[in-house]
Amino acid sequence: MGQKKQIGFFEKYLTLWVALCIVAGITIGHFLGDTVNVLSGFEISGVNVLVAVLVWLMIYPMMLQVDFSSIKNVGKRPKGLMLTLVVNWLIKPFTMAFFAWIFFDKLYAAYIDPSQAGEYIAGAILLGAAPCTAMVFVWSYLTDGDPNYTLVQVSVNDLIILVAFVPIVGLLLGITNVSIPYDTLVVSVVVFVVVPLLAGSITNRMLIKRKGKEWFTDTFLPKFKPVSIVALLATLVLLFAFQGHNIVKEPFIILLVAIPLVLQTYFIFFIAWFGGRKLKLPHAICSPASMIGASNFFELAVAVAIALFGLHSPAALVTVVGVLVEVPVMLSLVALANRWKY
Repeated sequence: MGQKKQIGFFEKYLTLWVALCIVAGITIGHFLGDTVNVLSGFEISGVNVLVAVLVWLMIYPMMLQVDFSSIKNVGKRPKGLMLTLVVNWLIKPFTMAFFAWIFFDKLYAAYIDPSQAGEYIAGAILLGAAPCTAMVFVWSYLTDGDPNYTLVQVSVNDLIILVAFVPIVGLLLGITNVSIPYDTLVVSVVVFVVVPLLAGSITNRMLIKRKGKEWFTDTFLPKFKPVSIVALLATLVLLFAFQGHNIVKEPFIILLVAIPLVLQTYFIFFIAWFGGRKLKLPHAICSPASMIGASNFFELAVAVAIALFGLHSPAALVTVVGVLVEVPVMLSLVALANRWKY
């Protein structure tokens, strides 16, 4: 019970923590610009070392929860998994690209420099090209989802990310005429998905073998979880410190970026939810499937956006705004799923 209470408390106030970190980051960036510039210049191959370490610390604890042995149960209830795969890989990336193109290239033409519109679109594409792999466990819990089935869905999606993320991002960025450094894109996936996924899987097996699954689940994971949370909040402070000058100069851009991201989130949720109802899935499977589709693997999106376009880029800003809007929007969808529980 203790772990459940911690998760509930964390989710209840996460929007506040995120907002405070954003304010802190912008303040630091505005008043300590010279120091921030020194930190932002600490790069290797165009990737900021501090941000890369923090992003890795965000992702690794999440990968600890992935249990690939659960995939053997895929055939027992395939409809829920098929819904997740269709929504996440055949619908979501393309609708995100469409919403981004409509808003950033067309509707916002008077407010956004046309030369930068492509990068704003690219940031949105990176957000939409990978389904959530960690926070969905919380959304599933809050909507009385089946935790074992959620684990199967997440594990399968993680495997698909390894082979599908780069081609989908490359295709969509190519359509939007954004230059695609495939070598950087592939390296980003290796560093921020393959390595932590393998490290998490190895750690998972070793600790369970030595200490037992109950100790791993009830003791180790709850104690290790704050590492991911602290890394997320520290990353937000850094990213908004690096973007602080631009945000203070043009605060309206945050609202402009948020609108298509919010519309996309609700749109995908409704597609997955009513698709699940049409397939006659039980609530405990339909709800997590809808949450996985609606939410994003924003840790990967932030990392790749920084690697491809730089810390101060519009693409990086879009992925960071994605973190800001996702939490309150997903909490509203949790409330909606609970209200529609059947």
